[in-house]
Amino acid sequence: MSRVRSIVSVVGAVVVLAGCYHVTVETGLAPSPTATIEQQWALGFVYGLIPPPTVNSMQRCPKGVAKVETQMSFLNGLVSGVTFGILTPWTIKVTCALDGTAHSSAVSAPVIQVGSLVTPTTVRDAIVRAADEAVQTGQPVYVQY
Repeated sequence: MSRVRSIVSVVGAVVVLAGCYHVTVETGLAPSPTATIEQQWALGFVYGLIPPPTVNSMQRCPKGVAKVETQMSFLNGLVSGVTFGILTPWTIKVTCALDGTAHSSAVSAPVIQVGSLVTPTTVRDAIVRAADEAVQTGQPVYVQY
């Protein structure tokens, strides 16, 4: 009975601890409905300390990249857990830009200027101001040097 309980505990821990991870980066360019680059099992190593190889999008996305999504699915997390993090697979999806022009919301988005004196403090202050404004308005805010 204790062996069954141990197996159930291990399976439960794997299910609970193998949560999914998903990050989306949008550039503000209009996305192409068809042009995408997808790598289902991009292999990183040692808990992601050695990242997967860079996705070369220049040839397949000549007008730029509209969106990059990285995620660790349940199966990716399971493989990472089984290998104790030595093998860390990711799913990467790159959406090419439609024509190199920005969304209408991105064109009208406010811009925070860093100023002529670029120091770590002025950059940090500009990013904090942009983040505060983005939270208040719910819209993107750009930081420009």
